[in-house]
Amino acid sequence: MLMKMFILFLLFFFTGLYKFSMKNNHLLVMLVSLEFMSLIIFFMLMFNLWMFSEKYILMYYLTFCVCEGAFGLSLLVCLVRSVGNDYYQNMSFLKC
Repeated sequence: MLMKMFILFLLFFFTGLYKFSMKNNHLLVMLVSLEFMSLIIFFMLMFNLWMFSEKYILMYYLTFCVCEGAFGLSLLVCLVRSVGNDYYQNMSFLKC
């Protein structure tokens, strides 16, 4: 049972990694796939660390994930305000 869950989590993680590594046009899709991968890692940590009563590490990891998500959304908002959309084909970083 535990091995099947681990294989399922790995399958979910690699689908998120595949979606992240594909040539995407939108920054929002890449941010969502990063959050999906961090959620899968959280579930893997939760199932592995629950037996050892090391639950405080999960709170550190969740805090890190929330900070990462807030930083990504703030970058997305700055990008949309300056450029007008979240396509990164239209951006030129040399204009800054």
